[in-house]
Amino acid sequence: MTVSSTTRPTRRALLTGVVAAPALAAPAIATAQGRPTTWRVQTAWSGGPGLAAFNAWAGEIAERSSGELIFEAYQGSQLAKRFEMLDAIENRTMDAGHCFTIDAGRFSAAGTFLSSYPMAMRTTSEWSAFYYGLGGLEMAREIYAKRNLFWVGPIFHGPNIIHSKKQIRYIDDFRGLRLRAPGGMVSALFDALGAQTVTLSGAEIMPAFQNGEIDAADFVGPAINYDYGFSKETQYISMGPAGYMSVYQPCDIMDLTVNPAAWNALSPKMKGFLEAEVFRFSALHHAAVQKADQEAWLKYEADGTSVTRLTQSEINLMTKLMGPIWIDYATRDADATRIFKVQLDYMTSGSLGYVDRTLYDFFAEQL
Repeated sequence: MTVSSTTRPTRRALLTGVVAAPALAAPAIATAQGRPTTWRVQTAWSGGPGLAAFNAWAGEIAERSSGELIFEAYQGSQLAKRFEMLDAIENRTMDAGHCFTIDAGRFSAAGTFLSSYPMAMRTTSEWSAFYYGLGGLEMAREIYAKRNLFWVGPIFHGPNIIHSKKQIRYIDDFRGLRLRAPGGMVSALFDALGAQTVTLSGAEIMPAFQNGEIDAADFVGPAINYDYGFSKETQYISMGPAGYMSVYQPCDIMDLTVNPAAWNALSPKMKGFLEAEVFRFSALHHAAVQKADQEAWLKYEADGTSVTRLTQSEINLMTKLMGPIWIDYATRDADATRIFKVQLDYMTSGSLGYVDRTLYDFFAEQL
């Protein structure tokens, strides 16, 4: 979608995600190539530090691209609901989306391995190494291309944590727990631990706590969860050992997914610009969320929320339990096998060592 020479969204409108129709907007930036390209871009966030970071970034695109590219910024559900965003990008209800990469698991078994999954790589640096050093970026683009989508690159968020009405100190404490989980391997793990999992959107979690439908909920990080009001309905937060906020979803990954026609209409220069911008925004987005998390911990403390941590021995048991689940998902199609094999080699290597050699040999025989 292009904008006439007499129209351009204001920076303030871009920052708020509310942009007037092109005919009513301010004059556009003149560019060397003529009229600027304007994209409708929605973030999955509907509030909190993630939305603020996205809106700030969207508001900078016009200036940083010298007026060649403009983002009309929208927040969660304005153009499409969370789990309908990929459909909306494909049919071009929006040109691009700031999506949760875990949603790729809804259309591809291989997609499950493109975002953090239980007991696997546990830091943003490790996932960055996978994407930018071990071929993950190219593999992700191949997977998305089969769905008629272009995946620009990862945008890191942070770990997920569990809020609970009951104290969780050991993996046996999950047995019988009515737990909100996002589906996929995360739900499979907690099902194996004896929990009764249910998939709900973020907006549905608080009502489920209030009506007694769930006892606990896995959701994103401390700051965003505090804004949702979870501390009003729960007394406990369960996390991994010291140094790990989470081991079942330790590095939530988002991305910028684009309609292929919109992507291919960009000049080579603008494609390179946007790839670099996604890399830059990933660092800014991650840092903004972590900063807000530090402020949120003080609020939880004031509310009397207790934090409990699973021990390393419990984590070792969970890792062994994940073996059959990893193999189940990794053998569902050739792409899943290929991606998991790269990650398994990395997790077994001297750099990480999350998986011991005995387990590695077992997995290798199954793949």
